[in-house]
Amino acid sequence: MAAAISNTEEEPTCPICLGLFNVPRQLSCAHTFCQSCLQSYITSKAIEHEKKRCIECPVCRKTVGHFTENKPTSEWASSFPVDTVIQCIIPTKSKVDRVCDACSSDGSSVTATGFCVVCEEAMCDDCAKFHSKQKMSKAHSILTMAELLSNPQNLMKLAEGFTCLDHEDEKLNFYCNDHKIACCGICYFDRHNTCFKVRKLKEDLPSLLRETKTSEIIEELKKLQTHLKTFINVKESNIRDLESQVNGLTDQIREVRTKINTALDELEMKVKMEGRRIHKEADIRTQEENHQCLSLIHAIRNSQLLCETVQKYGIDIQKFLTAEKIKAQLPLYYSQVREKYERTDLLTVQVTFTPLLESILSLSSSDIGKLVTMKGSTLSIPGLRKPTKECQVEKVETVDVNISGNTTYYSGIAILPRDRVILVDRNNSQCILLNNSYQVVTTYKLTKWPYDICVVGDEQVAVSVYNQKNIQILSVKDDVISPVRTITTKYKCEGITAAGNGEMVVVGECGNNKYCWSLIRDGREVTYSDQFDSSSEYYNFIALNNSKTQVYVTVYDTNSLLCFNMEGKKQYTYSPNNLQNPAGLAVDRDDNIYVVGYSSHNIHQLSPEGCILQVITTGVPQDPWAISFDNSGDTFIITDCSEQSKLHIYQLK
Repeated sequence: MAAAISNTEEEPTCPICLGLFNVPRQLSCAHTFCQSCLQSYITSKAIEHEKKRCIECPVCRKTVGHFTENKPTSEWASSFPVDTVIQCIIPTKSKVDRVCDACSSDGSSVTATGFCVVCEEAMCDDCAKFHSKQKMSKAHSILTMAELLSNPQNLMKLAEGFTCLDHEDEKLNFYCNDHKIACCGICYFDRHNTCFKVRKLKEDLPSLLRETKTSEIIEELKKLQTHLKTFINVKESNIRDLESQVNGLTDQIREVRTKINTALDELEMKVKMEGRRIHKEADIRTQEENHQCLSLIHAIRNSQLLCETVQKYGIDIQKFLTAEKIKAQLPLYYSQVREKYERTDLLTVQVTFTPLLESILSLSSSDIGKLVTMKGSTLSIPGLRKPTKECQVEKVETVDVNISGNTTYYSGIAILPRDRVILVDRNNSQCILLNNSYQVVTTYKLTKWPYDICVVGDEQVAVSVYNQKNIQILSVKDDVISPVRTITTKYKCEGITAAGNGEMVVVGECGNNKYCWSLIRDGREVTYSDQFDSSSEYYNFIALNNSKTQVYVTVYDTNSLLCFNMEGKKQYTYSPNNLQNPAGLAVDRDDNIYVVGYSSHNIHQLSPEGCILQVITTGVPQDPWAISFDNSGDTFIITDCSEQSKLHIYQLK
């Protein structure tokens, strides 16, 4: 029966015990838990809950439930409603244990043996017979419990109708687009009668279902589970590596034991003990973190299974309201997954030795060295995109980088490791290196008409030189800029971007007002794109997505963004009316595309598929030109042609 109702290999499970649900109770935030698990959670924080007379959801931490003074905490879990849709999914006999609705209205508890599909009510034998004899209802179809079990669509009808959380006896008849919430008639007149757009569920349900796009929600839920499983695997791998590192430290110590045998024996013992302690503590923390991840995976999977099942077998009102509730959970899920990655460090250990080897035999073990625990880089999350409505762009500051009174024109910009910035000054044919405080460190003279710049390694950058048909590779080491080599190209180079492993992609003129881009590998061009029209010279920029599978090119005079695959075939064109003379472009860590509108004085934020997410106008400079993201993908800098020495720094929130 479980396979018939869910058509999946997995069943919905409790995020607390990670097992199959036993009496599922749903909180107002739409998360569901076993009644016993929920009660144990409430009891574990009884003092705190007694004071607040409410609880926080174990998954989303949203405050739910508001209990009166006379209701003890031991009864709080049973006060939450049973999740009847989950009951129809879980493979237990209890899913059909329902009492007669008519008898329960009189305070009686009689087991239901049938279900009227017209009235949507469960009935006992006596009520079913009486129902069949009434003139108004004798034509109604009453299904037996056996008939319900044999058909998943019928079984879904056992799920109780959706009622208002604030008014238990009132059905949800309206949907407020302004507040994204379903409400009953009482709520509508009390809170939503002045809202701009309130729709009637019964009349607008088909269009609301189409707008909800449940299939996309399900895909997002699957992606979230994948990211959390990846997080668990990385953390477990780190623990295994940490154990290997701790064990390997003793070998390092033995290499110098011939000279400092006694002292190093003592140090070795301390390293072993300290290493085991660190490993044990890290293992405990990891187990706790992984259990939290598993808990979140179960919650997300429950949402997915619930959404899939209701979408396939539920009635329209169930489909819409379930999808809306789960869609409201997505921003929180993304936030919790991102928090896992951003607040977690991978650990390594090593032994550090003092330089006092001359007198090492006279030193104690504490003077020789000690075990050091280091935090590695924050885990990266490729492909984990923020919900669009949560992505805000905030201007942080504006800085002036004018040098020696010259009139500068920063046509290209790149952000180096350690938040250093390097600029291409076309007016003065030079590169300018800034520290992380945007102060000038050094300059380097280039050949005439440098155009754009990109980072091709920790210590190297590539500069496109338009009129000389070449790319200059420069070293940026120890805050000194020096030449490395020059790569000759077949046409005049404009925009340039790194493609990984020392490769680059460059766009430029190939003759007769035709342009194309090419891949530079091992110092030569190996791939060419389809040609496209562009009558303007040196006004095109180029960027790649994070997986290096798509190429984006801005075409200044046609007011468009072109997208190609890595084989050079065009995928789509983005050319709206409010994008005028697009110049620089860049991609954030979530693969969203940022196109700078030079003459339209705005920034277009697009999805990887070329769909507009938002047009940024607040805080944009008079004539924005080049753009570059830092390594985190959350901070970007734009150059300004109207105030040519100014840099404008922005941050994604």
